[in-house]
Amino acid sequence: MDSLLLAVSRREKTGKAAKHLLTEGKIPAVIYGHGVTSSPVQVERAVFDKVYRAAGGSTLVDLKMDEEKPVKVLISEVSFDPLKDTVNHIDFLAVNMQEKLKTEIPLKFFGEAPAVKGLGGTLVKNLSALAVECLPADLVHEIPVDLGRLAAFADAIRVRDIAAPHGISFLDQPDEVVTYVEAPRSEEELKALEGKTEVSVEGIEVVTKKKEEEEAEPAAEKATE
Repeated sequence: MDSLLLAVSRREKTGKAAKHLLTEGKIPAVIYGHGVTSSPVQVERAVFDKVYRAAGGSTLVDLKMDEEKPVKVLISEVSFDPLKDTVNHIDFLAVNMQEKLKTEIPLKFFGEAPAVKGLGGTLVKNLSALAVECLPADLVHEIPVDLGRLAAFADAIRVRDIAAPHGISFLDQPDEVVTYVEAPRSEEELKALEGKTEVSVEGIEVVTKKKEEEEAEPAAEKATE
């Protein structure tokens, strides 16, 4: 992947005042870490969105602030507006290229599991990313996982089954299951589940009816006084 460059500028507005930047198409952010003084910055939303789609949180970005020399950073934290689902704050972490770091790299599932296609099973993904340790230069955007290995319901892909990219060590337990295929439920199991649902509904109806009767009794007594 080509080097990703992201231009930012120093931010004068801080605290609540920084929220006004969001209405101007800008996002408040902060840069901190190796070799830099923690500084508030701002970035154009359209520019950041494009870089973030390509980099995610596990790809190095050359962050250029005003006329200063670019700094190698990771997009370490992105906060979203819970209602609009848009980015409202960013943390950029400057890294030491000579020092190993710990982070997470997303998994990229590809191919089709024979146990899904041929046996009608359901793919279950326990992990969407792996915890890793490596030098910043060895980071990769994603780690591929071939689903073609899941030929039967007894099969599972564990952390130890995934090839670690050059220079990267996995921190998750080797035996931890990443993904597997769950067998379809039998007719007996489905009927049993339906029965449990019916029992639960009947229980709710009985409790509700009893509560209504209990509430009605004091009202009736009051009416006869």
